[in-house]
Amino acid sequence: MNDIVADNTQTTAGGVQITLQTVYLKDCSYESPNGPRLPNNQNWEPKFQLNMNTSGDEIGPDVREVLLTITLEAKQGDATLYLVEVKQAGVFTIVGASLEDMKRLIGSFCPGVLFPYAREAISDLVVKGGFPNFLLPLVNFDALLAQAAETPQASLVN
Repeated sequence: MNDIVADNTQTTAGGVQITLQTVYLKDCSYESPNGPRLPNNQNWEPKFQLNMNTSGDEIGPDVREVLLTITLEAKQGDATLYLVEVKQAGVFTIVGASLEDMKRLIGSFCPGVLFPYAREAISDLVVKGGFPNFLLPLVNFDALLAQAAETPQASLVN
C-alpha cells in the first residue's frame, strides 16, 4: 500500500478507497484527585505515562468504526495530578482493501487521521482542569503497528 494520495475526505491507494464519514469523541474522562494543587508545595516536575490502543469494528459493508483510545496519567512522586482518557472515533468507508491492507489502515492510517482530534481533546481537558497545557508528542503509527506485529498477543483488528 504505497503512494497514498489524499484530498478532502477520500484517499486512494492502489485501488483501495478510504472515505472519512465522520469524526467524533466517543468517550472521555478526566480525574484530578487534588485539583491543580501540587503535593507538599513541590515544583512542577510531573512524570507522564501515555498508553494508546486502536481498534476497529465493522458497522456495515465496507464501513468501519475506528477507535483510538489514549490514556495520559501525570504523577508527581506518588501523587496522581491528573488522569485523562479520550476515545476518539471515526467512521471510515474502506473499499477494495485486502485483510492485510485493512490491518494497516485500522492500525496506522485511520489512527493517524484521528490523532489530531484526540490530541486537542486531551489538551483542552488538561487546561480546563487548571494545569499547564500538555500537547501530546507526534506519533508514528506505522512504527507502533510494526512493533505490535512483533508481539504475538497484539491484536489491532477486531
